Amino acid sequence: MASTSWVRVVVLVSFSVLLTLALGFGLPAVLTLAAGCFGFAERSVTECIVFVYLVFVAYVAMPRVPRGVVEVKNKAVFITGCDSGYGNALAKHLHKLGFTVFAGCLLKDDDGEGAKELEELKCDRMNVLQLDVRSEEQVTKAVEYVQESLADKATGLWALVNNAGVSTFGEVEFTSMDTYKQVSEVNLWGTIRVTKAFLPLVRRAKGRVVNLAGVYGRMGRVLRSQLCVSKYGVEAFSDCLRYEMRLWGVKVSIVEAGSLAGAKGNLARDTVSATANKLWHEAAAPIKEDYGKAHFDQQMALVRSGCTAGDRDVRPVLDDITDAIVSKRPYTRYNPMEPHWWIRMQLMTHLPAAISDRLYF
Repeated sequence: MASTSWVRVVVLVSFSVLLTLALGFGLPAVLTLAAGCFGFAERSVTECIVFVYLVFVAYVAMPRVPRGVVEVKNKAVFITGCDSGYGNALAKHLHKLGFTVFAGCLLKDDDGEGAKELEELKCDRMNVLQLDVRSEEQVTKAVEYVQESLADKATGLWALVNNAGVSTFGEVEFTSMDTYKQVSEVNLWGTIRVTKAFLPLVRRAKGRVVNLAGVYGRMGRVLRSQLCVSKYGVEAFSDCLRYEMRLWGVKVSIVEAGSLAGAKGNLARDTVSATANKLWHEAAAPIKEDYGKAHFDQQMALVRSGCTAGDRDVRPVLDDITDAIVSKRPYTRYNPMEPHWWIRMQLMTHLPAAISDRLYF
């Protein structure tokens, strides 16, 4: 393992040096040649480089360009997964902005704390519903409830936010088929099931569909194949839906949040320990023998180290979801993530795999 780390360091340093040399010497030379071909003075090349750099800095540092805001009054939003995390915070945030909120909670009928918090607001613009996105029956009842509760049924439902999700971990050979199915049943099929059910109401309003895919909808990672499979599917479904809904004036956005395990709290240390024990004990004997306990423990230590990693502030995610709902021209994709995650995603999705694999694996 030590030799692999050194190889990674050497590759990263070499790549950084090569990129620096290319930008420092190669780019000016190419621009000088191009300027000469078009009859420009050589000094204009330096000005061009400065201009491009300033544009890049402005893109990164400046706040989002205003693109118009829709009227919030009498608009309703349906959110899944409001028991905790993003969903619970988003329900309170949109309610505060003046939206009528329909908050789907998995544990409402079991007196879940998240559902109680929302109900304690005691406002006719906050409606808390029992919703398991895996249940056709509960999804159908939710649609019927929203239809009956809308102040103006002719205007429909302004926005649907598919936030409900689950996560787990484990190498492929340690992960059962049931686990893959359980994760996708919530993250992927739940998103599709809820979207199909509410789409007629959203179409009527020419509204919005906002799907949370996360950074693992764009790139793979060791130990997270269960999540990646489901989130890649959400990305594909969202793209196809966006193409189809353009005809109806419905905007579809994807929110690709970074590593916010600390903020979401869905991989607490005690959960990691329990899952790790289950993975090891249920693994077949040949798998245990081939991988070895030392390797397994090392991988589980990586997962535990990520339990408190990432930005704990959910505000960037809430701001992007809100922008997708209220902006007249929402973005197709939002990337509320730490800079190093954004850089990693760009490298892994744009560089040849032979290079990105060397950089990160």
